[in-house]
Amino acid sequence: MSSAPTSPRIAIFVATSGHSGVDRIIKNLVLQFDAWDQPVDLLVIRGHGPSIAVDGLRCARRIELGAAHVNTALPGLIRYLHRERPAALLTDKDRVNRIAIIARSLASPETQLVVRLGTTVSVNLADRGVLERWTQRRSMRNLYPLADRIILPSEDAANDLSAYTGLARSQIQVVRSPVVSDQIDQLGKEPLDHPWFRKGEPPVVLGVGELGYRKDFATLIRAFAEVRRTRPCRLLILGRGRRRDALLTLADELGVGTDVALPGFVANPYPYLAKSAVYVLSSRWEGLPVALIEALACGTPVVATDCPSGPREVLDDTGAGILVPVGAVPAMAAAISAQFDRPAERASLMQLIEPYRIPESAAAYLKVLGVPAPASTGSSS
Repeated sequence: MSSAPTSPRIAIFVATSGHSGVDRIIKNLVLQFDAWDQPVDLLVIRGHGPSIAVDGLRCARRIELGAAHVNTALPGLIRYLHRERPAALLTDKDRVNRIAIIARSLASPETQLVVRLGTTVSVNLADRGVLERWTQRRSMRNLYPLADRIILPSEDAANDLSAYTGLARSQIQVVRSPVVSDQIDQLGKEPLDHPWFRKGEPPVVLGVGELGYRKDFATLIRAFAEVRRTRPCRLLILGRGRRRDALLTLADELGVGTDVALPGFVANPYPYLAKSAVYVLSSRWEGLPVALIEALACGTPVVATDCPSGPREVLDDTGAGILVPVGAVPAMAAAISAQFDRPAERASLMQLIEPYRIPESAAAYLKVLGVPAPASTGSSS
């Protein structure tokens, strides 16, 4: 039986959809911290993710803040910080970050506060109204310096935040996301009960993400329709979202409805990633594309839009994946066909995932949180 944990407690506060890339990042952090006997509290709002079962974990607790919305979570967060006095608090997304900055100043100034943004802020806000953009930019510029550290998952996203808000680039750190686990290979080998992946069936193009504007799956469907005119293949897109019906209608209009499927959210996407012929990231913008890194970890050839921010940084101009302009249907179709004909070698894909392995990233998170790494991490941070 292991001894009682001696590391100071960390708190993590996010409010997510329950099936996003941030959910997977936070889940990976919590599980790795627990494996290291690092005490961690996951602070949650009713009806929001991440949905992590802490039963059976040694050092992780799930704590309800007694609120159903971020805007009403401030009293519960203040009570928690005043009662528990965690050594560090990690938060994600702007609204949560602002609440945390206020709560920390009122309840527990000694708690180290690290605020995270996982997207390219200027592009994310581009379609908002002028007043909303001005308010949010001013809010970030004035409030974020009150946190101890500001982190983003990629250099381009960090540079964008600095340029857009006026925050000094020296105030912003890049911490790679914990994406690649040692279990991905094993999870990818689990049985996949889907008729499209049976022996002898046409190759499958895969997309993963929320069925919304940012992921731009309409461009992927149009590109797939071009490829489908010249060869047998199929398109599967995993995820939920309000644009599902519109995407299915588009596929029907393009004459490929029988070869396009949108089965919804899948708890274990790795068999799909491992068994697909090509993974395509069609996003208009990102911060760091989690599913792209997971596809590489599964050894699957990739095509990605050269969007702000992340894909170019992940692929590192190695030629292991093919970058295409955002919204460029012919270029995406040509890239998919190229990966069918001359897929990138698995060894070249594996070289790209090293910075995103969970233990290395989790150790970097401990360092930025100012919490000594348990001896079991093997880290000197």
